[in-house]
Amino acid sequence: MHIRDWPRTERPREKLLARGAGALSDAELLAIFLGSGLPGRDAVQTARELLQAQGSLRALLDREPAALARLRGLGPARACKLNAALELGRRHLATALERGTLLSDPDAAGRYFAQRLRHHTQEVFAALFLDTRHRALAFEELFSGTLDSAQVHPRELVRRALAHNAAAVIVGHNHPSGDPEPSAADRALTRCLRQALALVEVRLLDHFVVGDGPPVSLAARGWM
Repeated sequence: MHIRDWPRTERPREKLLARGAGALSDAELLAIFLGSGLPGRDAVQTARELLQAQGSLRALLDREPAALARLRGLGPARACKLNAALELGRRHLATALERGTLLSDPDAAGRYFAQRLRHHTQEVFAALFLDTRHRALAFEELFSGTLDSAQVHPRELVRRALAHNAAAVIVGHNHPSGDPEPSAADRALTRCLRQALALVEVRLLDHFVVGDGPPVSLAARGWM
């Protein structure tokens, strides 16, 4: 059965228009980009097979454009569209945290760190610098490392906070494994960073760990 023969409420495009993109499964969202499927398969079936072959949506979208283009069911044109859509999403979120934006919603910072760090295949540590009213001043990726670790130097974070004349800092790093659960080392680093920043009267507001799914806030866990 072709998608156009499905009940209207079950068609991906109609479902998106009626209920929003959040109501769609990964396969349904991907099917909208595909537009059509492989011979004998509709777009949703083709999308499911792509996701199954890659293991997850994240694994699929983390591939370089040239690697995406080689996948059966995609090709150069669709691969370019997917990669462009990811970049549009990152830029859209970045505009919400332009210099001077007030961070009244703590979850917004978590979403921002997730968008900026989730795609990295190695561990990256970054910082968002804020003024006295918690308005964004700058975002910087400060340290990167191997698949499972990045060496973080508290003195460099302090130096960059002073360079931006920041009153507060939010930090975050990614777990390329996909598991966002903070480790004991993450908690110890948070304490060290908080103490180092306090010496120059800069507050550490939160530390986000980014993996698959929502980022984990150490402040929300009571570990700040």
